[in-house]
Amino acid sequence: MPRGNDMKDLTDGSIVRHILAMAPPIMVGMVTIMICQLVDLYFVSGLGDAAVAGVAAAGNAGFLVNALMQVLGIGTVALMAHAVGRKDRQDANLIFNQAVVLSMLFGLLTLVMGAALSRLYMRSIAADQATIEAGTTYLLWFMPALALEFIMQVTASALRATGIVRPAMLVRVLAVIINIALAPVLISGWGTGYAFGVAGAGLASSIAVAIGVVMLLAYFRKVERYVAFDPAQWRPQPRHLMRILNVGLPAGGEFAMMFIFMAVVYYVLRDFGAAAQAGFGIGQRVLGLINMPALSIGLAAGPIAGQSVGAGNAARVRETFVKAALMTTIVMIGFMMLAQLKPELLLAGFSNDRETMEIAFLFLRIISLNMVAQGLIFTCSSMFQGLGNTKPVLWSSATRVFTYSLPAIWLSTRPGFRMEYVWYLSVATTTLQAALSLWLLRRELRRRLVLGPNDKTLEQESPEPAAPLAREPA
Repeated sequence: MPRGNDMKDLTDGSIVRHILAMAPPIMVGMVTIMICQLVDLYFVSGLGDAAVAGVAAAGNAGFLVNALMQVLGIGTVALMAHAVGRKDRQDANLIFNQAVVLSMLFGLLTLVMGAALSRLYMRSIAADQATIEAGTTYLLWFMPALALEFIMQVTASALRATGIVRPAMLVRVLAVIINIALAPVLISGWGTGYAFGVAGAGLASSIAVAIGVVMLLAYFRKVERYVAFDPAQWRPQPRHLMRILNVGLPAGGEFAMMFIFMAVVYYVLRDFGAAAQAGFGIGQRVLGLINMPALSIGLAAGPIAGQSVGAGNAARVRETFVKAALMTTIVMIGFMMLAQLKPELLLAGFSNDRETMEIAFLFLRIISLNMVAQGLIFTCSSMFQGLGNTKPVLWSSATRVFTYSLPAIWLSTRPGFRMEYVWYLSVATTTLQAALSLWLLRRELRRRLVLGPNDKTLEQESPEPAAPLAREPA
């Protein structure tokens, strides 16, 4: 592991090589989290459709918590990457420690809100009482894991901004291995005879994340880094907290929009019964897993763009987008073909109920049609994060939510409504979001360019202090 002042300078060298070096560890970290969720679903599936639907629907509440995590993570990555590009280590360390303060506050808020609102949330979306009980129980035991994730998110984001991704990945993998080992013991009672059911799924995650946090904190204490925990900088400083929130809040809003989107899906499916919600839940988790390679490419591109912004190299920012977009498109075409031709390879073993699995197959075949568009959305979102202006990401996500939600709810009230309509509508609105994201990114890049000393600047830079973006000489 790197020591001392080591960090990776992403403003020089091959962009593709940087992405290929950073993306696999990022992907491994994310994939292991998804595998952990799928393992939970696998063992919970033995408890019946109500338990599967409850855990899957409760997991959707994680989108709200993920929204807060993204506020911290994206704000930290963008501002720290800019500071690293400017070679301003003092500002990078200050941003990191102010983000640590926010992580503590957000973690406490998650625990309080989870205890107060879990049952109310499940009542609003679940198909029956058994699903309500299963989802509520899972959420209450899973909330400590979500609360602890904030500090892990901040530390991993700080490392990613400096081009270092391996330590966070290793901690994630170890934590997930612990979770996977605990899941059958706590859910099904393997070896102990004491089966906690859906509560065991949440408890396994909470124990594993707690161990992961301890490991990551120990790493920061023992290995001097480009940034480090500094209690002297933990006094809240409103100006710097607002710098983080100004970049992070719109990106967090994107995840809040995803929560609304998913809640609408569960709402329009509830008349089809628990099997429909369970099939969608399984299909959505698997879809999330196969999206991970493209998402990891986008996340790797973000710090490259961010450091290039800090260094004032606009040509490299543009090149980063082009190459990342090509890479995500190639990856997504491959997975789309797999989902179309062999969906059973991706979905086998998650439920013994024929109806549930038929719904999952149908969902994956239709939704996979928008995978290329989704890959472009990932890339555009990461570029906006690198530029330090995430407001366009929120606008494009809001457009998708409103163009999807209102027609979906209206269609669900019409005679002859079929669940396939929900998926086809999602494909159309995702494609619309991708087109809008590309247009907004093109506009933002043009606005941020400074053509030269004798040429006019197209627009003022974003509020985040960064070096001027100058086009490299031809």
